[in-house]
Amino acid sequence: MTLRVRYAETDAQGVVHHARYLVWFEEGRSDFLRQNGARYTDFEKAGYYVVVARAELDYKAPAFYEDEVTIETTLERQRGKVLEFSYRALNQDGLLLATARTVHVVIDRTRKPVSLPAELLDKLV
Repeated sequence: MTLRVRYAETDAQGVVHHARYLVWFEEGRSDFLRQNGARYTDFEKAGYYVVVARAELDYKAPAFYEDEVTIETTLERQRGKVLEFSYRALNQDGLLLATARTVHVVIDRTRKPVSLPAELLDKLV
């Protein structure tokens, strides 16, 4: 997915604030799911919630106001109750801005860890 950096996402120096990347990676993850026919709302309607258990980010270069940023999202691993995604953020020139990894635990309505059913998992792989 591609987005354009908004003024509100930058600091006084015109550099994107570091916390925005987590929001962008969440948007990338949601877009990845939609492209694979599985939206978060589908999970929730079925009683499954995907919660972040870990997030790791490495910043490589700054992004600036009005840059066009592409977020690449990959499902790296699905193991039982755990989903692991990786991300890359690149600017319009192909410069790598940041990489990240998030680990998610699937829980049910009672907040107990559970595995996603096959019909939802099949859409992700």
